[in-house]
Amino acid sequence: MKPKKIVLIVDDQEIMREALEGVLKNEGYELAFASNGPEALNKAAQLLPDIILLDVMMPGMDGFEVCQRLRADSTLAKVPVIMVTALDNRDSRLQGIKAGADDFISKPYDILELRTRVQTITNLNRYRRLLTEHAKFEWMIENTDEAYLVLDHEDRITYANAKARIYLNQPENLDKAINETFSALLAKHYHQVHEPQGKSLPINSKLTSLPCYLVRPENKSSQAFWLQVKLMEMKTDTEEKYLVHLYDVTSKILADRQIWTLEGQISHKLRTPFIPLIGVSQLLLNNFPNMSEEKIRTWLKMLNEGSTRLHAEIGEILKYVSISGSDKSVQKSCRVTNILLTITTIKDILGIDSLYVSQQEGIENSDNIFVSISEQVVEIILTELLSNAQKFHPKGTPTIEINLSITSDSIRLEIGDDGLTLPPDQLANMWTPYYQGEKHFTGEIEGMGLGLSMVASLIWEVGGTCQAHNRPEKEGIVIELILPILKASSQGNTFTD
Repeated sequence: MKPKKIVLIVDDQEIMREALEGVLKNEGYELAFASNGPEALNKAAQLLPDIILLDVMMPGMDGFEVCQRLRADSTLAKVPVIMVTALDNRDSRLQGIKAGADDFISKPYDILELRTRVQTITNLNRYRRLLTEHAKFEWMIENTDEAYLVLDHEDRITYANAKARIYLNQPENLDKAINETFSALLAKHYHQVHEPQGKSLPINSKLTSLPCYLVRPENKSSQAFWLQVKLMEMKTDTEEKYLVHLYDVTSKILADRQIWTLEGQISHKLRTPFIPLIGVSQLLLNNFPNMSEEKIRTWLKMLNEGSTRLHAEIGEILKYVSISGSDKSVQKSCRVTNILLTITTIKDILGIDSLYVSQQEGIENSDNIFVSISEQVVEIILTELLSNAQKFHPKGTPTIEINLSITSDSIRLEIGDDGLTLPPDQLANMWTPYYQGEKHFTGEIEGMGLGLSMVASLIWEVGGTCQAHNRPEKEGIVIELILPILKASSQGNTFTD
């Protein structure tokens, strides 16, 4: 509902106030009244009216002085003032103009003329206010460091500020129209992450599938870039529009990933070297006086080997954390054959007995095929997925089947277990970014609580995809990862494996 226009009627005579009320009360205005100058100034300051009908001849502070004071107040200076006066001479009108009056109505006034003038001036004043507010808003939007754009119900971009144009790879000239639809630009430049099932935007238009996050994959010269998408519906009398806010959340994603990586790798990678160090040092402390020199040397050698391994593992962790949080991102790569070796390593670290790998014929000889993700990241992702299969298996002893296949432009990694079968809503929430506050498919958030959402973010950042579904007619789920293959021309010195 549109707010009513406020008309402030100022007259020292009650009968005149009532007469003006009778003329305007059925015209859709909100009417307010003042019987003298000071009261008029107070009411005007409180209400900020759309127009003031001001009697000239009042005792004490007359209409001329009231008008002068209104014009001297920065808040009230633009409020239109119609002077209602019995004075009909040139000097009085000049005095009113000097005081700042916008118009005059002579007593006795014509009712139709009064209504017409009030309607015209209030409409013009509202329009002027809207223009002023629009100019302020436009200045603020153009000078903010965040991205805003306006869409119509057909997904066309009717306005985009400078930051939004940068994000959408468009010319920064605001006068130049953007001819492609919003969805088309997103498909061209970003991987789109949609809300989980049941959380689509309540919009009856082509925008029902608007993503909640956008990620521009990492390339040779820049790190992955993340945007959060928020939308507000704006309805007018004649059309339906949407204000879209694009917010850079890259630093938050990277910070969350560093926490998750550190926690995950400490709990998994460092477990193996720590156990012998603690055991051997305890044996030395308890048995040193009775040990032979040869035995001491053997155990010290074991301590040295364990310490060296521990040092190397910590170095790898710190190296990954440093790279993942760096502004200077360099695209990494991993040989497809090394993925198989990584699976075997993680199987041994986690102590999983029943893990079976099948692969497309010829993959074991594919040393010249690389995927666009580092070996460290592959290890982090597989450790998270395999440890989840172990942790959430009803008996803690999963049977895991991994299938590796290859196409012309990607590899497909399917990881299935015989654990829990999940309802559709949990499958839908599985990859939801943790910073939005959702629980994982496992129910309660445990540990650092970043797990699968971070796995998804790592896959999305290189242009890959991740999906999950229940095993048909069997207990357990299958997680499917698809990773792009690097072209031969991409495997230069900027890539490492």
